[in-house]
Amino acid sequence: MPLIAAPVVTPPDTGEPPAGGGGGGIVLPDLGRAVVTYYDPAGGVWPLTTRSLGWRTLAEGVSGLGATQYEFTTDVQARGGARVRHVQAQPRTIIWPLRVTGSTHLEFVARWRALGSAFTRTLRDGPGWLEIARPDGSRRRISVLYQEGWEGLGKYGAGWIADTAVLSLLCEDPYWIDPVPVVVHREQAVGGSFFVPYPTVSSSQVLGATTVTNPSDVTVWPTWTITGPASLVTFTRTDTGEAFTLNPASVGHGNLLAGEQVTVRTDPPQVRYQDGSNWVGALNWPGAALWGLAPGDNRVTFQLDGSGPGSAVDLTFNPRFETA
Repeated sequence: MPLIAAPVVTPPDTGEPPAGGGGGGIVLPDLGRAVVTYYDPAGGVWPLTTRSLGWRTLAEGVSGLGATQYEFTTDVQARGGARVRHVQAQPRTIIWPLRVTGSTHLEFVARWRALGSAFTRTLRDGPGWLEIARPDGSRRRISVLYQEGWEGLGKYGAGWIADTAVLSLLCEDPYWIDPVPVVVHREQAVGGSFFVPYPTVSSSQVLGATTVTNPSDVTVWPTWTITGPASLVTFTRTDTGEAFTLNPASVGHGNLLAGEQVTVRTDPPQVRYQDGSNWVGALNWPGAALWGLAPGDNRVTFQLDGSGPGSAVDLTFNPRFETA
C-alpha cells in the first residue's frame, strides 16, 4: 500500500465527527451513509463529504461503486451454447459529481483550482485513492486516475461563486481494498536447553505448515519478506501444489546472514534485496509459480533451509473486494 508522505498543505480540520459520529457523510446509492475522502498522489487529503469546506459530493449521480464488470472468452459448442474458457475483470469508471462554492468569486476560484489540480495531477504523478468509510469504522479504497469532467456546467451564472463538476475516474484495478493490511509472521524460536529451567515448547516456527485466511471476495497476491539466516527458502500452496524457491546463491550472494532481508512481490513479480538490488534471478525459473491466496482458508508451507535464531517470514496483503 503506498505511503503518503509528500509535504503538502491539507484542508483545515472542521471539527466534524467521522463516520458514525453523528455528523458528516452522505447517503450513497445502494450503499448507505458513508464518509468519503480523496488522497491525491502528492499526499493531499481532500474530504469530499464535508460541506463546510466549500465543496461537497452530490449523491445523486454517483455511480460505479458496485460489483466489477467481467469479460468472458468462450468457445462455441458443437451442440449449441458455449463453454467459458476465461473470465477477465475489466477496469471500472467511477462517476463522482462535486459541487464547489465560495462566499466570493476569488474564494470559489481558489477552491475550484485546488481541487481540479488534486485530481488532474494523477495523470502526471500516478494514481490517487478514493476512500469510503462506514459508520462502523471499516474502510475501503480504490486507486483512481482522472479521466475527464472538471469543466463545470457551462451555463449562465455558473463559475461565479459556485459550479458543479462531474468527474470520471478510471480505476485500472477494479477491486476495492482494505487499507489495513493482513500480516502473517513466523519466526524461528531461540534455542535453549530443554531441561533448564524446565521443559518448554514454542509455537513460533519458520518450518512447517500453516493456514492463511483471506477475507477477500477475490484472490489476493501477497508480498513476502524473508529475514535471514537462510540458505534456501521455499513457499508452497499445499492445496494446488504451486511453489517457488528463493536461492540467494544463484545471484552470487551466498546464504542470507542474520538480519539480511529479501522482499518478494507476487503481482507484479518483483524480488528485491534490502539495498534495492534486483534479485529476480534468485527464483527457480522457469518452474517458479508466484501464487496468490484464494478467498477463505489457504493451506501453505514455509520451508527455510539453514535457518537459525532470528530467521523469519512475513506475508502481507490487503484484502480485495468487489464493491465499496
